[in-house]
Amino acid sequence: MRVALFLTCVNDTLYPDTGRAVVKLLTRLGVDVDFPMAQTCCGQAHYNTGYRHQAEPLARHFSDVFGSDEYDAIVTPSGSCGAMVRELYPRMGERARSEGRGDGLATTLAPVVPKTYELTEFLVDCLGVTDVGAYYPHTVTYHPTCHGLRSLGLGDRPTRLLQAVKGLELRALPGADECCGFGGTFAMKNSDVSSAMGTDKVRNAESTGADTLCAADNSCLMHIGGTLTRLKSGVRPVHIAEILASTEEEPLG
Repeated sequence: MRVALFLTCVNDTLYPDTGRAVVKLLTRLGVDVDFPMAQTCCGQAHYNTGYRHQAEPLARHFSDVFGSDEYDAIVTPSGSCGAMVRELYPRMGERARSEGRGDGLATTLAPVVPKTYELTEFLVDCLGVTDVGAYYPHTVTYHPTCHGLRSLGLGDRPTRLLQAVKGLELRALPGADECCGFGGTFAMKNSDVSSAMGTDKVRNAESTGADTLCAADNSCLMHIGGTLTRLKSGVRPVHIAEILASTEEEPLG
């Protein structure tokens, strides 16, 4: 199987180790991974801020880059960007049609929508695995991010993968389905509310006694991680890809 890695802007700029972890993990599972160098932003930030028309060229470019028949799937370690493609690209096409601009945008975006998977759903649904041969001797609590939980419906896929990791003790997070407070530009427009929500999330994580807080989206982990630092917490934020890529021979650094 050959897949294209859609790394996303946040990971490419701030968390490249997550991308390396995805490649390491999928290669270990026998997947041929390509990284299209022409990839850019999927347009989520523009769309969510109200610049819908400005997001359209980015969506078209995404389809040009990732729509090749040579890829069996497009895999991303980001629930929010995955949801942009799967949930909002079809809406963009329908909106353009309703505005009398024809079917061109919908036709252009259609090939990439069903082929785009968040990492954990690709592992469970496409590869049919939950035990990926990982080793991570830590206590971990899992935060299901909003887009993964509500838009993509990841359900228990991430926790099933974590439960199969050797040495890992998974502890339930109180208020797990509550937003961490990031929400992209929400954190800037409503900073006080965002900070309060982040503090609640961190306090809940600390109550589990876990040394690691895991999620499937680094944008949320960035927000939670900043709160952890400000509160001088001993809990560290780690993307699920990095846990799943870790083995006894090559432990997470």
